[in-house]
Amino acid sequence: MEIAVATLTTDRALLLYGVPGTAKSWVSEHLSAAVSGDSTLVIQGTAGVSEEAIRYGWNYAQLLAKGPSMDALVVSPMLHAMQNGKIARIEELTRIPSDVQDTLITVLSEKHLPIPELNTEIAARQGFNVIATANNRDKGVNELSSALQRRFNTVILPTPATLEKEVEIVEQRVRDLGKSMALPLEKSALKEIQRVVTVFRELRAGMTLDNKEKLKIPSGTLSTAEAISVMNSGISLSVHFGDGELSAADLASSLIGAVIKDPVQDPIVWREYLETVVKERADWRDLYRACRELS
Repeated sequence: MEIAVATLTTDRALLLYGVPGTAKSWVSEHLSAAVSGDSTLVIQGTAGVSEEAIRYGWNYAQLLAKGPSMDALVVSPMLHAMQNGKIARIEELTRIPSDVQDTLITVLSEKHLPIPELNTEIAARQGFNVIATANNRDKGVNELSSALQRRFNTVILPTPATLEKEVEIVEQRVRDLGKSMALPLEKSALKEIQRVVTVFRELRAGMTLDNKEKLKIPSGTLSTAEAISVMNSGISLSVHFGDGELSAADLASSLIGAVIKDPVQDPIVWREYLETVVKERADWRDLYRACRELS
């Protein structure tokens, strides 16, 4: 976080990079709000994003009636941030086509946005900057050009370093979301959080936590965010369709869905993990039975 904040005090843009589910968007949103008091100037990266989403567009009714003018200009979040000295956010930068990405080069290097139709340009006010997020596990990623990479300071957001830290993050987030959705966090939930996080960490690493057994790695990311989703789904099932006491049976379907993304390879990985790891742990027998019934 210190590197990220220090970057925003310079003229370099910030790129938050890492696997999905490492809270890149959350960090981007909170940094923007903390630094410029506004986190709503967002450009959502997709394959269909055009240059107008980054630069500006036109109100064609005004354009036809009066010709090119500032009144006919449709201000993009980027241009709004430049005019007001705020931070613009770009979500999933690598999903944006490469030719559209390069629209950012002039903005980031010169801090000016040319408007050739009006023979003028917009100069960014002090305080303007850009925070972009990107992940390295997308299919169809558009790699950043070297020219664009040089204009970003890249901060890689890793997965939590320890089991205890990841459990703490999941527990806190599940508790916060539970309050907003009126889903109480039962005392038994902490035990289930520890098991879900353990499953995710072992399958991510391809190794049991005691380093005694190698495992096949599934195709999915099994991120901390997905662990939170599995827990919330399980708690919701237990409250609305169970006895309110969170159990392995409530978590099984969501857990399996999080692990099995590739319908060909991942079921093999999951069944092997069930039979060689989960089944052999005496205090995990309930989880084994619940998952075995659904696998």
